[in-house]
Amino acid sequence: MSKRYEAAGVNLEAGYESVERIKKHILATKRKGASDFFGNFGGVFDLSTLQLKEPVLVSGTDGVGTKLKLAFATGVHNTIGIDAVAMCVNDILTQGAEPLFFLDYIACSKNDPQQIEAIVAGVAQGCIESGMALLGGETAEMPGMYEAGEYDIAGFAVGAVEKSKLINSDAIQPGNVIIGLASSGLHSNGFSLVRDIIQRHNLDLQKKYNTMEESLGKTTLTPTKIYVKTVMALMKEINIHGMMHITGGGFYENVPRGLPDGLGAKFAFGDWPMPAIFSFLKEIDEIDLAECFQVFNMGIGFMVVVPASEAQQALKIISENGEQGYIIGEVTDQEGVHIYEANSSIRIG
Repeated sequence: MSKRYEAAGVNLEAGYESVERIKKHILATKRKGASDFFGNFGGVFDLSTLQLKEPVLVSGTDGVGTKLKLAFATGVHNTIGIDAVAMCVNDILTQGAEPLFFLDYIACSKNDPQQIEAIVAGVAQGCIESGMALLGGETAEMPGMYEAGEYDIAGFAVGAVEKSKLINSDAIQPGNVIIGLASSGLHSNGFSLVRDIIQRHNLDLQKKYNTMEESLGKTTLTPTKIYVKTVMALMKEINIHGMMHITGGGFYENVPRGLPDGLGAKFAFGDWPMPAIFSFLKEIDEIDLAECFQVFNMGIGFMVVVPASEAQQALKIISENGEQGYIIGEVTDQEGVHIYEANSSIRIG
């Protein structure tokens, strides 16, 4: 081991230990198409095993953002990896792609093998939930770039779909029903505002507030839900016209991304339950409801657009796959996102 390198802040031995610790987690994600992939310079995936006639690859990359700051504050690192996977895989899912493999990148101030193992264990869990192989990754020890104990994580997911089954917005029409799949909470968005609220109101991460079932820290760190199993089941039986992943920017930014030009969406707020964290943040900081829909997912992490005639069957499949789904709105010929109080003409925002 290089003593000079260690004196400069890089511990090669700790890096070797981290690799040994994460090996079992990585190998647990192996799936059809993934070669014996651990330890090589590049990950290999055999597309011919999918038996697609015209395979189209769909890829996505993302990070976890400032939610990491709450992981640092609480010392909980085994769920952040799930977030990294979810943020990528839910994106590629919107185009009907079956997730195939994932790559991660972790940059840290100092290689702490236990911490690295906890992070990668979360990544592996997310990959297992998504049916993906954790095909490769990189851990970079960069003293001076991060505060002690801190790190950043980003990911990259690749999926494939038959060209003829690629989902875009072309089939969406006015009158189509929008089904919302319940979120697990904040997911990985809006945390700069969340952290600001926690700081300004001097909130205790160890304390339960209002109707929260867990402490504020555990509630905010609840991992982003992964919708792969449910959406793959829907695609087998339902004529899906479009899908949206509700991330940063909430309803107002993400819904238009999944709609064709000239069309909009109308939602009835109150037609779905909302995790307690949203009403708590809104009330304690007196946030306007319209602004909440601009920042948070408000209890809906994913949307599926279907013909009205297939909505009830879609809800049945969603329930059979252990998810909660609700008819939350419809596509209209009026551009933009229009949110109303349920059973009223009162518009929000």
